[in-house]
Amino acid sequence: MDVQRKNFIIMWICNFLVAGTMTMIIPFLSLYIDTFGNHSPAYVQKWSGLIFGATFISAFIMSPIWGRVADKYGFKPILLINGIGLSVSVFFMSFVQSVEIFFLLRLLMGFVTGFIPTSLAFISSQTSRKEAGKMLGTLQMGNVSGMLFGPMFGGLLADAFGFQYTFIITSVTLLISTVIVLFGIQEKRKEKNDRSLIYSRKTILKGLFRHRLMLNVMLVTAIIQVGNFSVQPLLSLYVGELTNAKDIAFLAGLTFSAAGLGNLLFARRWGQLGDDIGYEKVLSILLLLSFLFVLPQAFVTEIWQLIICRLLFGIAVGGMIPITTALVRREAPQSIQGEIMGYNTSFRFLGNIIGPMLGGIISGFIGIAPVFIITASLFIIGFILFYTAIRKPVQNFEEFLAEEQPSTPIPSTERK
Repeated sequence: MDVQRKNFIIMWICNFLVAGTMTMIIPFLSLYIDTFGNHSPAYVQKWSGLIFGATFISAFIMSPIWGRVADKYGFKPILLINGIGLSVSVFFMSFVQSVEIFFLLRLLMGFVTGFIPTSLAFISSQTSRKEAGKMLGTLQMGNVSGMLFGPMFGGLLADAFGFQYTFIITSVTLLISTVIVLFGIQEKRKEKNDRSLIYSRKTILKGLFRHRLMLNVMLVTAIIQVGNFSVQPLLSLYVGELTNAKDIAFLAGLTFSAAGLGNLLFARRWGQLGDDIGYEKVLSILLLLSFLFVLPQAFVTEIWQLIICRLLFGIAVGGMIPITTALVRREAPQSIQGEIMGYNTSFRFLGNIIGPMLGGIISGFIGIAPVFIITASLFIIGFILFYTAIRKPVQNFEEFLAEEQPSTPIPSTERK
């Protein structure tokens, strides 16, 4: 078995384990908070939202920094640091007795919540451009598979062993994934030629905001997450409006999983199609399909209609992450790919932060159904911006960097 294939298989397994274990604790976050004392429902709900979102705030800040470090030292050390950091953070969560300490640990965990984005960047860097979409789409399947099964196993473990031991089991699984990475993967570092330049963060950011395609790809990355997270916290309430059935929790879980199933089934196919006909074409199609599949969710009258719409939305949105990652990998200069991937990840976490806030504000004022309409509008706006960008002349990212920071090339030996 060649090194590239071996690395890919190992990272698929680790993505499955990490995504699964990190989502295991999500279903009982509010229940765990309730064990800290005799608190009101409003208090628990408020802290549940804060504790859930804390991780994304610090992750938003750290992603470009980890990317810059990866450009210098490689992706494997970042995977190991993130894996160990996640394991330690989750382990200490099993012993907390107050919401403030729990919040602090979730905030600190965000600084090392880069395992899955870093694995995408790592596989992208080791894969030829012709196969990037297919490989990233397949890797995305491991992530989604873990997210589908994680909450279910988390609930079962919590019922069987209690919250504390579920956190410990999660921590051990994360540590096992890290050990697998340590001994399993081999990173092939690409040689930097002597004419390579070191660019400041300011230069890279200026170049990023001047490059139409790259900037629009990152905006689309944020829109994807807004589309996912604006509705997720409200799904159980919306399901309750559509049916009088007693098993609301089960039906809400089924509705949630429908999108994940669609994502799982088609992520690889969209990535491969992008390799064949062009990433820009496929991403444009997916943005339009997302609009068409989200909008009807505001007008459904039966639970089965909502499930079908969520499944179709999952099919469309499932290809966007591998396609956007492949586009960033194609456009970014090799010497700063890690940092550019980091900024793309920051936009992803930004969407994670904005989504629940947007959904909560809209539903609080005008109801849940309009949330779907606003979310659908974001996808059509994203399509218009992206289509406008790709219709204009092609831009060279490296030319922008050279304009922003003209300097003398530094030999690679001086930069080690």
